[in-house]
Amino acid sequence: MRVAVISDVHANHHALTAVLGAVDAEGVDELWCLGDTVGYGPKPNECCDTVRERAALCLVGNHDLVALGELTVAEFNDEAAAAAVWTREVLTPESQAFLRGLEAVAERDDVQLFHASARDHVWEYVLTEEAARATLELTSAPVVLVGHSHVALALNLRKGQVAGGIAPDDTHIELDHRWLLNPGSVGQPRDGDSRAAWLLLDLEARFARFRRVPYPIEETQAEIGEAGLPPLLAVRLAHGE
Repeated sequence: MRVAVISDVHANHHALTAVLGAVDAEGVDELWCLGDTVGYGPKPNECCDTVRERAALCLVGNHDLVALGELTVAEFNDEAAAAAVWTREVLTPESQAFLRGLEAVAERDDVQLFHASARDHVWEYVLTEEAARATLELTSAPVVLVGHSHVALALNLRKGQVAGGIAPDDTHIELDHRWLLNPGSVGQPRDGDSRAAWLLLDLEARFARFRRVPYPIEETQAEIGEAGLPPLLAVRLAHGE
C-alpha cells in the first residue's frame, strides 16, 4: 500500500491544496494526517472539511485541542494563543465535531502514529536524540510516524545509537529496519524550506520519500492579514521558520 502522510496543516488551505495535487499525481491508496489541522492559519474550516473528506486516518494535535477548549493556551506563545482564540471563535459545528472525534495516537498496517511522541502524544517535540530514543524504545512497529515539530526528519536506532536527522526534499529512505519519520509541516514548515511538506510511504516496496511542494505563500499571508491574525504568522511562512 502507498500512503501519503501529512501533518500540521495549520489552517493553510493553499498549502494543503498544493500538497493534495502532488499526492493525487502519485496515485496513493490512502492519506494519513498526523494532526494540527487548525491553529495559526486563516482557513480552519476549509482545512477541516478537506482533511475530513480526504484522509482515511487523522489524528488530533495540541492546536486542535486548544481550539476546542480541551487544552488551555498556557503553553502557547502570544501569537499562537491569539490564533487559537480566533480559531475557537470561527470554528463551525461541523469542524468542531470532526476534531472532537479524533485521537492523538493510532496504529495501522505495522505503523504506529503519534501527533507528538510515544511518550507524550500531544506536547513533546521529537527534536533531540533522547526524545527520539524514548519514542523508538516505547514502540515496536517497523515504522513510527510523528508530527508536531514542523521539521521533516528520518531517524533510526542501530546498535543503541540514534542516527539520521533532517530530511530535505527528495530524501529516499529504504525501510530495511526500524525508522522514526516526521513528514514535516504542510502549513508552517520550520526547517528552513518554506515549501509545503509531505511524505510518500510505500509499505509494499518498503521505502519512504520526502517531498516538498511550492504554494502561493503570498495568498495565505494576505488571508492572515484579512483575518486580523498576528502579522508574525504571515512573515514566518516565507522563511520556513
